[in-house]
Amino acid sequence: MNSPWMIETKQLTKMLGGKPVVDRVDMLIQKGEIYGFLGPNGAGKTTTIRMLLGLARPSSGHIRLLGKDIRRERLDILRKVGSLVEYPSYYGHLSGYENLEAVRRLLDIPKSRIDEVLAIVRLTKDAKRPVKGYSLGMKQRLGIATALLGSPELLILDEPTNGLDPAGILEIRELIKSLPRSQGVTILISSHLLSEVDQMATRVGIISSGRMIFQDSIARLRKQAKSGIRMRVSEPEQAMRLLHGHGFQAAVESELLAFDDLPDAQIGAMVARLSEHGHLIYRIEESAASLERIFLDMTGTEGSL
Repeated sequence: MNSPWMIETKQLTKMLGGKPVVDRVDMLIQKGEIYGFLGPNGAGKTTTIRMLLGLARPSSGHIRLLGKDIRRERLDILRKVGSLVEYPSYYGHLSGYENLEAVRRLLDIPKSRIDEVLAIVRLTKDAKRPVKGYSLGMKQRLGIATALLGSPELLILDEPTNGLDPAGILEIRELIKSLPRSQGVTILISSHLLSEVDQMATRVGIISSGRMIFQDSIARLRKQAKSGIRMRVSEPEQAMRLLHGHGFQAAVESELLAFDDLPDAQIGAMVARLSEHGHLIYRIEESAASLERIFLDMTGTEGSL
């Protein structure tokens, strides 16, 4: 494979009803990484994934998977891609093993692979039970086992922890984190929860209203967190007006004086002015915006995540 990218899209666009639901998205995913594809519900994540898997036709733009053009080598590419999109469908009356056997026959791979993937997702003990008796977390693990059956080079998971309880989320998260190392796969995982992706991914792409608004490492995203100073003082409103009179920019937030991070000398000068005018200073602390706050600010969403 000549290209260093497992997934590469250029100006990928999907129009629906005359409006772009995916708008000129450039996505780059390197081999061996877990890439978190983030955005609020309705941002265009699933539509993008459906185009990557050949389930929806782009209105314009280009897709290369595993270094190959999906328009020219679609079948060859998709044989090396496993996916779990939305909720997986099963034959509820059949066992986990029998469900995997149905897919194995379509893929024409050795039967031994069923036992291998069951072990990977820790379903060996429950393999002979009917799937209708599985918990949601077990069904998600069976979905990942199905996606792994063909020994894919690329695994695409759309909201794999959606609807799970905390124990199920932890289970799926630890499984996903282990796969690049144990199975040699590259993973694209979509989610609307930054806190979830933060614990799995090394790089993230953030999509909002169909546009890719950030694509880089989690570390680079953290650097966007502006630090500031919070000061608990007596009579904060009067203290703010006093500081304004001496040329300092400050605001009152939740009964605290708040201002951007400043050199120590300027903070010392503020404290001196406040003390000179009889204000008591109870506490000074540095604060940084959380990743979740940055995400909400970037995507313009609040409370819907």
